[in-house]
Amino acid sequence: MPTLLHLDSSAGGARSVSRALTAEFADAWLAAGPGREVVRRDLQADPPPHLPQADLHWPSELRRGSVDPAAEALQSTLVDELLAADALVIGVPLYNYSMPSTLKAWIDHIHVPGRTTSSTGAPPLAGRPVVLVVARGAIYDPGTPMADADHAVPPLRQILGDALGMDVHVVAVSRTLSDLLPLLHGEADAHRAEAEAARAQLAALARDLG
Repeated sequence: MPTLLHLDSSAGGARSVSRALTAEFADAWLAAGPGREVVRRDLQADPPPHLPQADLHWPSELRRGSVDPAAEALQSTLVDELLAADALVIGVPLYNYSMPSTLKAWIDHIHVPGRTTSSTGAPPLAGRPVVLVVARGAIYDPGTPMADADHAVPPLRQILGDALGMDVHVVAVSRTLSDLLPLLHGEADAHRAEAEAARAQLAALARDLG
């Protein structure tokens, strides 16, 4: 049974662009074939704690001391949930030019050298698709002052793609604050065009990645 792990991290509620787009992707994933299921984890509503002990970054055989059983159980739940998924979609709103702290905490729990990564062969998640749905408030077009100010996607590519071996796809929408910030007035049409293009891209990915 193909399973999609659907993660949201936006604090924007019903106004969240990333939440709306990840939901559309999940719906398209379900519609793309029989027997599919979606496991949803809302990192904003149920945030994982910051990693409480450095030893949790390592598998049990590499730890220098004991760890809290409850913290270890939560980490195992998050890791097992990820390993059981055939595909992953993550809502990545840009907060202060980086990912939300809730998403970073999730990354810290699931990036476990020797368990989700491997130095001797292909990691267990090698080749599995992950779709990053990125929502950015300002203008990030090439050649603009903000073009290199997205500090969320590069580390996610590094960890999920390079370390875990996943097949990373990025679908980004900018100008999400065009209805709020005076300096973005006049950008609403461009934002709507980006959003429509993102919806089309996500629909195609949902069909193709299954």
